[in-house]
Amino acid sequence: MAPSLTALFCLGLCLGRPVIAAQSGLLPKPSLRALPSSLVPLERPVTIWCHGPQGVDLYRLEKLGSKKYEDHNFLSISAMKTSHAGRYRCSYQNGSQWSLPSDHLELVATGVFDKPSLTAHPSPVVPPGGDVTLKCQSQYGFDQFALYKEGDAGFYKRLEHRYHADFPMVPVTTAHSGTYRCYSFSNVSPYLWSSPSNPMVLTVTEASRRLITSPRNRASTTALSRNVPVSPEGSSTPIGLARQDHTQGNLVRICLGAVVLVLLLGVVAEDWHSQRRALRPRLKPVQRPLPPLPQ
Repeated sequence: MAPSLTALFCLGLCLGRPVIAAQSGLLPKPSLRALPSSLVPLERPVTIWCHGPQGVDLYRLEKLGSKKYEDHNFLSISAMKTSHAGRYRCSYQNGSQWSLPSDHLELVATGVFDKPSLTAHPSPVVPPGGDVTLKCQSQYGFDQFALYKEGDAGFYKRLEHRYHADFPMVPVTTAHSGTYRCYSFSNVSPYLWSSPSNPMVLTVTEASRRLITSPRNRASTTALSRNVPVSPEGSSTPIGLARQDHTQGNLVRICLGAVVLVLLLGVVAEDWHSQRRALRPRLKPVQRPLPPLPQ
């Protein structure tokens, strides 16, 4: 009886593999995108498209959390509202088998709140290999910010609690050149964003060329030095040039002493200011309210 039971068990496993494979969803997942963009200003049109293989029997496009879906491969929105913002996904059916769901599409409504400001520190003009930080700041109590570069498909998101977010770029390369905008929004309503900030152009300059002295210039300099008149005593250095070098040497020593004195005074002043800042009582940040949603 033992060999018979083993054979039946193996036969059941072999027959059950197609059923398990069919239930696991071998159909490839479709793709989902929004045209012209997933960032949609209020009252602007947008269309969500679900793309799968040819010969699909049925598409299903749904908004997560709303229990609403469409049995079509597209959803056309003539005027964007705050109620349209959210996460979407789609799938398709061939026969009795459903495909894997697509990746989530985040449809964001922009222009819901006033725009933040975007600045570059220390400067929007940076040499290659330098450091620059893009700062997005809002007048409201938003705790999340997003940075967008024209031509890029993705965003740089950052969570902050101080009404601003810093986006450091270290080290800077020529690929960082471009036009940037930022948005502000709240974690309570992650798909309702502000208007974009004014555009900020970041320019990465080319490396500066160093001046190289050619052998011809060196030869001409040597020839000029040979034409310098010699003092009557047979000294190799003219008397006037010797006195001038002595005077310049004294001036250089005086300047170096002044620079060292200024540096010492700066260190002392910085230490004094740091001690005063440490003694000052820290004030608690004022909690700024969020603006109301548009009606």
